[in-house]
Amino acid sequence: MALIDHFLSRAIRRGQLTLTKPDGSTATFGTPDPALAPVSFTIHDTAVYRAILADPSLGVAEAFMDGRLTIEQGDIMDLLMLATSNSRWENGVNNLAANRWRTMRGKIRHALTRNQTVRSKRNVAHHYDLSDRLYDLFLDADKQYSCAYYTDPANDLDTAQADKKAHIVAKLAIAPGMRVLDVGCGWGGMALYIHAKTGAEVLGITLSEEQLKVARRRAEEAGVADKVRFELIDYRDMTGTFDRIVSVGMFEHVGTKNFRTYLSKCRDLLTPTGVMLMHTIGRADGPNFTDKFTDKYIFPGGYIPSLSEILESNDFIRWFITDIEVLRLHYALTLRAWYDRTVAQKDAIVALYDVRFYRMWTFYLAGAAVSFTNGSLVNYQIQFSRDRTTLPLTRDYMVEEERRLRG
Repeated sequence: MALIDHFLSRAIRRGQLTLTKPDGSTATFGTPDPALAPVSFTIHDTAVYRAILADPSLGVAEAFMDGRLTIEQGDIMDLLMLATSNSRWENGVNNLAANRWRTMRGKIRHALTRNQTVRSKRNVAHHYDLSDRLYDLFLDADKQYSCAYYTDPANDLDTAQADKKAHIVAKLAIAPGMRVLDVGCGWGGMALYIHAKTGAEVLGITLSEEQLKVARRRAEEAGVADKVRFELIDYRDMTGTFDRIVSVGMFEHVGTKNFRTYLSKCRDLLTPTGVMLMHTIGRADGPNFTDKFTDKYIFPGGYIPSLSEILESNDFIRWFITDIEVLRLHYALTLRAWYDRTVAQKDAIVALYDVRFYRMWTFYLAGAAVSFTNGSLVNYQIQFSRDRTTLPLTRDYMVEEERRLRG
């Protein structure tokens, strides 16, 4: 208990945090800050202290999920926002030795978690084969489960997700008659959008049986099942060639040992003048490792890459990186919208699963939101082209096409 008190007294400067301990005593840390909501929480069990000391993120998460840590003032978003606002990534100190050790530790850990084909399907099912009803409760109408694009921070979620699709598709320079592959197609929204806006034929592939059923149903209902098809297949087993490939939120599930395999396979699936747009969560710093909470409860086998890891994996693959864009706060805004919708649907989610699941889900969304707000996470959009002459010389075509797509 004394160690936790000592840590909090040093870590919390901005914002006010009040802790009630298992013996009923209280301690207050920090000073009020109008930008941060005050938070009061209670630790009900001394075992929670040991769990937090062993692994802070997992210890807090599981205590919160089990009700052994409760929040009386504010909510889990406020607690995590207060904590991380006191240690923003860009305000940290560069420590070369510590960074090298962290990088080595991350590489060792992920060398042991290669995503083989069978394991990949099981990992995908863990998250994406949850009840379809759950995702209906907090996603936009098109069920886009990836970073939205906020041309205005005040935009609603549906507008931001529609703008995301336009932003991505504009970079692909799709012409009528082209064939497009959507790797990790989710519930089919991007594939259906591409066909509706460009006339291209699209094949979406996924390892989620639940997503496959929904995507196929949507294509049937839209009357385009002959032009927009969906298959349950691993990217490694794909054959044929495509004029364009879009990959949104897929690379995070590939696994570090397969980064080069994934990029090389996508290159080989493109025609000689083919173009790919890859949208992935990324780290603004160097290689790291997946925290235990995320690996255990949310995305087993997942890993968020640094830009250096992506570029190193791309070495000697004969295609061009033709554009890189870094989206900084867009996912923070997206996750906040998802979190608010989740909280508003608490009763429905508890009825669907139970209160422990609801707490886990809110911890996941809040933790991700603060990681993009105060941590090192960003989104990368990376464009690849097999031929240097395929795309225009400047980025003007992207702006013009995005304007057209957005109407």
